[in-house]
Amino acid sequence: MRISTTSCLCPFLVCLCFIQRCYGASHHVSAKVPSKNQTKLANGETEVHHRPKRGWIWNQFFVLEEHMGPDAQYVGKLHSNSDKGDGSVRYILSGEGAGSIFIIDEVTGDIHATKSLDRERKAHYVLHAQALDRHTEEALEPKSEFIIKVQDINDNAPKFPDGPFVALVPEMSEVGTSVFQVTATDADDPTYGNSARIVYSILQGQPYFSVDPKTGIIRTALANMDREAREHYAVVIQAKDMAGQVGGLSGSTTINITLTDVNDNPPKFPQKNYQLYVPESAQVGKPVGKIKANDEDLGINAEIKYSIINSEGANTFSIATDRDTREGIISLKKPLNYERKKTYTLHIEGVNVHMDPRFSYLGSFKDTATLKITVGDVDESPVFSMDYYIMDVYENAQVGTQVGAVTARDPDSRNSPVRYFMDSQEEGVRYFNIDEDSGVIRTTQPLDREDMPWHNITVMASEVDNPGLLSHVPVTVQVLDVNDNPPEIATDEEVIVCESARPGQVIQTVTAVDKDDFANGQRFSFALPSQLPVNPNFTLKDNEDSTASIIAKRRRFNHLTQELYELPIVVWDGGEPSLSGTSTLTLRVCPCQRYGKIRTCQGEAFLSSAGLSTGALIAILLCIVILLAIVVLFITLRRSKKEPLIISEEDIRENVVTYDDEGGGEEDTEAFDIIALRNPAAAEELKFRRDVRPEARQHCAPPRGSSAEPDEVDVHEFIKQRLVEADMNTSVPPYDSLQTYAYEGQGSPTGSISSLDSPGTHSEQDYNYLDDWGPEFQKLAQLYGEADSDVTT
Repeated sequence: MRISTTSCLCPFLVCLCFIQRCYGASHHVSAKVPSKNQTKLANGETEVHHRPKRGWIWNQFFVLEEHMGPDAQYVGKLHSNSDKGDGSVRYILSGEGAGSIFIIDEVTGDIHATKSLDRERKAHYVLHAQALDRHTEEALEPKSEFIIKVQDINDNAPKFPDGPFVALVPEMSEVGTSVFQVTATDADDPTYGNSARIVYSILQGQPYFSVDPKTGIIRTALANMDREAREHYAVVIQAKDMAGQVGGLSGSTTINITLTDVNDNPPKFPQKNYQLYVPESAQVGKPVGKIKANDEDLGINAEIKYSIINSEGANTFSIATDRDTREGIISLKKPLNYERKKTYTLHIEGVNVHMDPRFSYLGSFKDTATLKITVGDVDESPVFSMDYYIMDVYENAQVGTQVGAVTARDPDSRNSPVRYFMDSQEEGVRYFNIDEDSGVIRTTQPLDREDMPWHNITVMASEVDNPGLLSHVPVTVQVLDVNDNPPEIATDEEVIVCESARPGQVIQTVTAVDKDDFANGQRFSFALPSQLPVNPNFTLKDNEDSTASIIAKRRRFNHLTQELYELPIVVWDGGEPSLSGTSTLTLRVCPCQRYGKIRTCQGEAFLSSAGLSTGALIAILLCIVILLAIVVLFITLRRSKKEPLIISEEDIRENVVTYDDEGGGEEDTEAFDIIALRNPAAAEELKFRRDVRPEARQHCAPPRGSSAEPDEVDVHEFIKQRLVEADMNTSVPPYDSLQTYAYEGQGSPTGSISSLDSPGTHSEQDYNYLDDWGPEFQKLAQLYGEADSDVTT
């Protein structure tokens, strides 16, 4: 089969068609008819060889896209070597687009494209060709596959899929600074011709920006572009295919370029001189005015720090920056006084906070301005000569005694008269008053330092011409002490005297207290009253250190004979004049432990006051202990009560019956009746088994002719008899029953361990250690001590 193509229709593709024609003409597909080759064999016969030859050699066809002619576009021709031109061969075409896009002449094998094709939608088509015998429909050639490629033409313009674009570049950038890169796409075949070869150019944005024709990188083309002069630029970039030649297709996009700010502008005050009026009543720390310098930069590049650079203004005023408004807020550091200074001059400087060293050549990034402040005169409240006053006065001073005086004046130039008065809401008005003209403070009643040593009052002053303007000042009055309180003994508790006290022994050391202050109450003297008879029991010794010692004068005090003693003591202070006071101490006699340890007497005192003796108390305690023991024993017996051994007939378990009644041995006849163990006959009558239902039983009698008494029968025989009965009786439940008898047998060699019949012996133990156990064992120690002394005697 031969493949051939027609001439090209487009004039500018003549060369291409020529190459295609030559390429197609040089490739003939011939249908080779099989020839017969004969080989003579040894036996004289001939062998025929059939060698089939290839009749189809397919190559790809080419068809131009976007064909707009009225006739179908010729693609190529199929031809088989079996075709003699007599119309006996029929050509069939199948595959992609067969019959709809591509049609074939069944007789000639010519292929035409009936529709305009678009390479960007489908670049090639795969089809199958076959040659059949028209009469027999037999395949003259096997089915073969070939490709029709769509030849590209420049029918797609370059596009910017993501445009328009936004780009940023700092102002004042150098020439050639990269700003942005654009990339266009072309749907044409980049491997065929220049249809997809794109060149970039700038249509709008010169002379500020330029673009690289190959890479599409946009760069700055003008130096020192100032954001403050122009901030936004719209740059239009064109992309053209066919390498930019005439006839190429093009597309464009817009890049919106914004110059970002840098700190290239210093702050500037709109004017060099400002004036401000501030009343003298302005509060310290509060804003009194504001000033602002302008900066054409943005953000942190426009931040300004304000400062007062002259000492006259910096001592009285301060300035701070408001971050939101970038204003300088002027505040007052000290109070203003119109009468002292009426004007202030402030030199204010504004400096950029964030400097850019690249632009230092532009000069210093700061500016200064002068602010003149005029102080306004205001009718002010009176001013006291001091911020606070401290005065003093002696206690018990006469009513009307002068404590002190306060002074206030009108700070204004007219010097208006001042009136004084006290705050009626305070408690101090009960004790003091003030002269409204002179400011003298006097007492209104006697003062007591021991009741209230300090008084806090508030004095107010107002102008006569303007009573609404008030000033306040705190006044503290200290009440000075005079010696008007006698001393007294410091303790109100009873003094304990041991029964074993010896003559000359110090019973207790006492001190004194005085309500007066330290200066008048630091020294005390002590003595017994001189007008009373000499005390035969106690005396008093002044230690000359503001303490005194009570000393016993005799021995053998007995609390049963006399329990309480009273001792009056006279105390003098060291004040001027000296005052004295008499205090009576109560001394209580109590039994004491050894080594001088005092025993408390509160329990005995309570009993004495209740009218109960020690013996009565012991009897009551014993009754209480016995009742408690009975209750505990009752509760214990209730808890130890056993449940019945057999709960139900179906409960078949092993049980151990334990009798926990243990006595004091065979010699202890009071614990329980042991006759039941010694007399098997009595035990037989009194002791029934608890693990079976009781039945009529025959009592075991001693053998006839036996002279042994029941008490002499050995219990061993009784236990053995019981064991035989338990083994032989078939009516008992199928579990063991253990019976325990606490019998030790006759004649225990160890003897009894009971202490009832033990001979008494006298102990040589020293019971003095009971004294160290506390007051609770004092009586026991005395009893053992008396017993030891009796034995010794």
